Amino acid sequence: AAYLNVPVEYENSIGMKLVVIPPGEFMMGSPDTERGHKPIEIQHYVKLTQPFYLGIHEVTQEHYRQLMRSNPSTFKGVAMPVGDVLWKDCVEFCRRLSQLPAEVNAGRVYRLPTEAEWEYSCRAGTVTLHSNGSTVDELEAVTWYKKNAKMVNHPVGLKKPNAWGLFDMHGNVEEWSWDGFREYTLGSVDIDPRGSMDGTSPRVIRGGGAGGDWGSPFEDCRSAHRHVRKVDDPGTILGFRVVCELHLSEKRPSVAQ
Repeated sequence: AAYLNVPVEYENSIGMKLVVIPPGEFMMGSPDTERGHKPIEIQHYVKLTQPFYLGIHEVTQEHYRQLMRSNPSTFKGVAMPVGDVLWKDCVEFCRRLSQLPAEVNAGRVYRLPTEAEWEYSCRAGTVTLHSNGSTVDELEAVTWYKKNAKMVNHPVGLKKPNAWGLFDMHGNVEEWSWDGFREYTLGSVDIDPRGSMDGTSPRVIRGGGAGGDWGSPFEDCRSAHRHVRKVDDPGTILGFRVVCELHLSEKRPSVAQ
C-alpha cells in the first residue's frame, strides 16, 4: 500500500469495505495427501502480477438490496451474506456498483474475483488446510460451516479474519468466482490464470457454506476446495464478494476487463 500510495483498506460509497491484496506467488490446489483432496485440485505454481482490492466481507443483504432492490436469500438478515444468487446477478451487482457516481469519479470498477485471486487471498500466505491451520478447532475460529452453524447463515465478520483481514472465506456462504472451470496441470506455471470468460460456462465455486441441510463439512471448507455450478443455479448457500482492480502502472483502481 505504501509503494502504491493507496490505503490498505477503503470504504466505498455504499459502505462496503475492501482491503488491498499484494501481488505474489503461491501453490494453488492441494497435495494428494491432503485430507479431502480431489483430483481437480492438482497442485501447480501460480503468479499473480497485479495487486487488487477484495471485499473484506461477503456482500451482505443490506448492500445487495441497495443496488438490486431485492433480496433472494433464504436466511434473512441485513448483516448476513446475500444467498440464493445467480452468477449473472452477481455480475449485474458489480456493474451497478461500478456505475455509481462516486465510484466512477474514483475510477473504480468492480467484478467477481478470479478463482486464482480467491484462493491466493484465502490462503494469505499459508499452506495449511485452512488459513488458520488444519484442525477442527482452528477452522471453527474463522468460519461458520455445517458443524457449528446450527443450519443457518450468520452475520458477516463474527469470526476471526485471516492474516490479510478477510472474513468468512472458508464458510457462511459459498462464493461465485468470475471465471469458468479449467483443469489444473501438474507442474505448470500459470501467470494471472483465468478459465473460460464466456457468460454461459459453468463457474467455479469457492469456500464452504453454513445454512440449512446444505452446510459444508470440514473437508469442503479447505482453501483448495473447488466445485462447479451452472450459471443459472442459485444455490441456497451461494453468495459472493467483489474485487476492484489496482494496476501497478496506474497506482489506482482501474477499469476491469
